[in-house]
Amino acid sequence: MALINGRNGGAQFVPVRDRLAICLLLLALAAMPTAQADDTGTLEEVVVRATRIPTGSQALPFAVSQVGRDKVQQARQQIGLDESLATVPGLFFQNRYNFAQDLRIAIRGFGARANFGIRGIRIFADDIPLTLPDGQGSVDAIDLGSVDSVEVIRGPFSAVYGSASGGVIDLRTEDGPERPFLSGRVNAGAYGFRQWQLKTGGQSGRLNWLANLGTTELDGYRDHSAVENRLLNSKFRYDFDDTMALTVIFNAVDSPEAQDPGALNAREAAEDRRQAAPRNLLYDAGEKLDQRSLGLAFRKRFGNGNELMLRNYYVRRDFSNRLPFDINSNGQGGSVDLDRKFAGLGGNYRWVGRIAGRDNQFVIGFDYDAQRDRRRRFANLQGVLGPLTTNQDEDVTTTGVYLQDALELSDTATLTLGGRLDDVDYRVTDRTGSGGSGRHSFTEFSPMLGANWAVRPQVNLYGNVSRSFDPPATTELANPEGPTGFNPDLDSQTATNYELGVKGLVTGRLRYELAVFHIDVEDEIVPFELEGSGQSFFQNAGQSTHDGVEASVSLELLPGLLGTASYTWSDFRFDRFVGTDGSDYGGNRIPGIPEHLFSLDFSWSHPRGWFAGWDWLWVGRFYADNANTVQTDSYWVSNLRAGYRWQSGAWLLEPFVGVNNLFDEKYMGNVRLNASFGRYYEPAPDRNAYAGILLQRNF
Repeated sequence: MALINGRNGGAQFVPVRDRLAICLLLLALAAMPTAQADDTGTLEEVVVRATRIPTGSQALPFAVSQVGRDKVQQARQQIGLDESLATVPGLFFQNRYNFAQDLRIAIRGFGARANFGIRGIRIFADDIPLTLPDGQGSVDAIDLGSVDSVEVIRGPFSAVYGSASGGVIDLRTEDGPERPFLSGRVNAGAYGFRQWQLKTGGQSGRLNWLANLGTTELDGYRDHSAVENRLLNSKFRYDFDDTMALTVIFNAVDSPEAQDPGALNAREAAEDRRQAAPRNLLYDAGEKLDQRSLGLAFRKRFGNGNELMLRNYYVRRDFSNRLPFDINSNGQGGSVDLDRKFAGLGGNYRWVGRIAGRDNQFVIGFDYDAQRDRRRRFANLQGVLGPLTTNQDEDVTTTGVYLQDALELSDTATLTLGGRLDDVDYRVTDRTGSGGSGRHSFTEFSPMLGANWAVRPQVNLYGNVSRSFDPPATTELANPEGPTGFNPDLDSQTATNYELGVKGLVTGRLRYELAVFHIDVEDEIVPFELEGSGQSFFQNAGQSTHDGVEASVSLELLPGLLGTASYTWSDFRFDRFVGTDGSDYGGNRIPGIPEHLFSLDFSWSHPRGWFAGWDWLWVGRFYADNANTVQTDSYWVSNLRAGYRWQSGAWLLEPFVGVNNLFDEKYMGNVRLNASFGRYYEPAPDRNAYAGILLQRNF
């Protein structure tokens, strides 16, 4: 592993000649002939529902990607969303193998700052939010074994969803088939990996149901990295008639153990990649989680495509965490006990009609979400609960109203505009009597304007301008000057996004997409560590710029063989930023995001039942600190999977096998940004294999 010294320099932007070349490339792609062939392929335009105005992906004025059920489930290890979303341009994943810290997802740089959880991205499953009112999301309640599709909106979408500077990830789980079934799936592999699932679903009269129960256990590649997780996801939909339905979702997660091996310095990583950080062993770092959630979604369709949607949800989350210290330098204990309750309701009405003889779709809606955390912290006496240091209640409420309109300007052009007003209120009640109580509020308006022009059949140019915001999460508001209260100096970050792109579909065999964006970010929230604190705190950078290009191509190479390639170029820099220690980081690259990212995926299926998939990911170098003094190595990682689908009468049998890190690349699965004492590195596993079998009986 090489450490490369960086040099501070002035801000760099895309030169005028390069911007002109990109514009010419967009026009050239738009002008590319769409050959009319007698034979058509399997690639089709998909309808995107995450926009809340269902629209074909070609006609949308922003970048969107979708993956289907087989991409998520078939022959996958099913331990993370990154398995199926790695080919989506603009997305970057870290932290796949540390289950105490959760998967870290960044879209166009937003989310890279999160030490745990997901920031700057809104996540939904069957219309129910998996993102807290304070903007922090998690993926531990996602059941990959029942996911039917995933839609990813890349770029700010606060005009509809609130705080979503990076974008939106919208998951839909399977409906039960008309013919009921019962299936079992077992999967086992290296490093003590064990997984089983039991799934059933069907249709009985007006009731449709699907439920999946599973457990995952992993001893881990590194010392002190074991995890045990049990998950139940169920969905019941009752159709009152052809126009009205109520969906009830119940989800439960029980994770009694998720050990945290911690990060290593360069010397430790070179000596023994599998070791845990000494302090993480000493203090038994890790977490426990128990969560229950109930969601309801009601839909009523009226004439002419008009529709009313109402939702309601309730979540109870008990969480405990042991950090690798007893009491840090500002008096906060290393054992965290969190009792969290959050709930919300929302709805929207979609109107479909005509204005001035042109088609028009309009949606208006509201969201109200409330979160209450009872947070207590204790000294961590080497894994044993010590004296109480922090006892406070944290309340967050968000209220938002939004509207969006898509108006057909001509037979080939559509204008989309919208806006959302959000009010976010934080309140902390200090129960220790040390004067840490307080209140913090943010009110933001997020407008959006976009246009789409079909310059040729199945070839569309688009552009959009939008504004977004991200308030700090309660964990980011941790007070660096004491054990209780909020950080009074931390403000929300705002972003203005400018984007141009082109999308094309040729004879059902070739789909391509190119997006160019420029984002101006004010008050970007960035992490830092105080020596001796053992945890991250957050501050606002004055100003930063995100410039990028995203490209993807999907091609049906042969019947049954699909190749997908994507490339992302990212130039994200601080324009104006002075750290808490007085250091000037202006002109430096924002850490945690590689300048170059390339992925390649081949999926093959044969009518006789054989199937296989082979994916490649190349990650370029990126900085680990604001000062740009430490840079990671680039790396290639490749994964291979294959199986056979055999069906006879009511029985289905599907054995499968997979190999992760096929060429045994030595790379870092996670890099902790701005870590103290040089502890940046969390090594990823060596080459490892898994195998399993799916058995299903239809009734």
